[in-house]
Amino acid sequence: MTAGVGLSGDLKNPAKSIPFGTTVATVSGMIVYIFVSWKLAASASEADLLNRQLVMGDIAIAGNIVVPIGLAASTISSAIGSVLVAPRTLQALAVDSSFPSKKINSFLGANDQKGEPQKATLITIIIAFVFVALGNVNEVARIISMFFMVTYGSLCLISFLNHFGSSPSYRPSFRSRWYFSLVGFLTALYVMFKIDTVYAFIALIAMALIYLVVNFYHKDRKGLEIIFTNAIFQLNRSMQVFLQKARKRSSFKEWRPSSICITDRSFERKHAFRLQNWLAYKYGFGTYIHFMEGYFSKAANLEAHKNLESLINQFDRIESHVYVDTIISPSFTSAIAQAIQLPGIAGMENNMLIFDSDVEDQVSLERIIDNYALVNAGDFDVLILRTGKRKIDTRSDIHVWLQRTDEHNANLMILLGFIIGAHPDWKKTNIKIFEVSTHENIEKSKVELQELITKGRLPITLKNIEILEEKAGVGIREMINERSVDAGLVVTGFRGDHLKHEGSRIFEGYESNAVLFVNSHDEKTIE
Repeated sequence: MTAGVGLSGDLKNPAKSIPFGTTVATVSGMIVYIFVSWKLAASASEADLLNRQLVMGDIAIAGNIVVPIGLAASTISSAIGSVLVAPRTLQALAVDSSFPSKKINSFLGANDQKGEPQKATLITIIIAFVFVALGNVNEVARIISMFFMVTYGSLCLISFLNHFGSSPSYRPSFRSRWYFSLVGFLTALYVMFKIDTVYAFIALIAMALIYLVVNFYHKDRKGLEIIFTNAIFQLNRSMQVFLQKARKRSSFKEWRPSSICITDRSFERKHAFRLQNWLAYKYGFGTYIHFMEGYFSKAANLEAHKNLESLINQFDRIESHVYVDTIISPSFTSAIAQAIQLPGIAGMENNMLIFDSDVEDQVSLERIIDNYALVNAGDFDVLILRTGKRKIDTRSDIHVWLQRTDEHNANLMILLGFIIGAHPDWKKTNIKIFEVSTHENIEKSKVELQELITKGRLPITLKNIEILEEKAGVGIREMINERSVDAGLVVTGFRGDHLKHEGSRIFEGYESNAVLFVNSHDEKTIE
């Protein structure tokens, strides 16, 4: 089998001969092995099978003559097969410039006057002598078996991934089934570890190191990367369809953030992207969209691709869990209308829209307010991140501020504090909850909030819960400025009906590093 595959370049019709020859050789070999096993089991005792390696010579017809001849023929055929195949494989690698040195590729890739890989054969013989010099046949057999098995397993794995990935460019002349390839890969892996676990690990590590070296010198070759990308694409496609059907069948829908962020200041401000990355790190998914005002055209599309490539390069420096894209639209309003109708890329429906606003940029705030009703009509939760000159300080605590008007917002605000705090950037910070209540409801509010935290198993200690009494003439803004001026992030709520009457005044006058204003479309359940 190995000789037939390795000599494919010398065949008239490799596409036909290799599958036919391999299949015939495999079936013939299996038949012979089955009869040999049957003969040994029927004619020799268990003790002889365990202790006498040449017991076949005693039970075969003319065994003392036939068996030595057969062993010699088998050894010679294997040797000739390897000597013929290995140099050609080495030469093919050199012709493809797989080795890091041009001199090595030129030396090994050369043919003699008859077209034979003379230099590659010489190197193969030297390698063979090195292993033969080890002296211990069993050790050599284990090493050779491992690299044979890792080769078979890799071919089966690549075949399986190509089948599963269903790339239009994958059009093999010989069609097989993906499950045969998968079984072949798993069997090869199992046999490797069954023979010798240590050698199996060494073979796998050696193969991985060879791939890393080749990939380092040939960064332009993305064959394996493309294969895995196609397989992941197919898996993602199937999972999205499954999740959509599962959501329709299920009466219970667990909430998790699937956010969209739209901004035209992606290159000046990274606050919204960082927030979205924190939300998407472990519990949700995020789609970050760079808005480009204008009408779609060839030139605009080209610019959008350049902007997207630039953003991906910038965000790659951060451990990103966010999908980045661009959108070209005549206005910010039309961009929002397009975005909130997009299907969720992660297989779940988008349910949250994030806006980014600088405290010194009144225009962007007014634009957000003007489009609140549009977002609310799509049943989206709305987050408005307001930052000033100071950056979000991930070394300081997250302060969540609750008030009586936050009956729908409260649970979402607490969940957001927990989700953001779970990101490694916030690993040294605490979540503190402040609730503003009337004098007669202070104890009741404290008990209810403690029960919510305890039953919800949220990592918030009871000492970090504080109930504050409402005071005449003192609003929540003043309280936040007094107690949370040094907080890393302040989370507070706002209501849509208040937004209609007070407008931008709701978001002004805060002195914290950053304030995240939250409007929940419906009340979330903390399980």
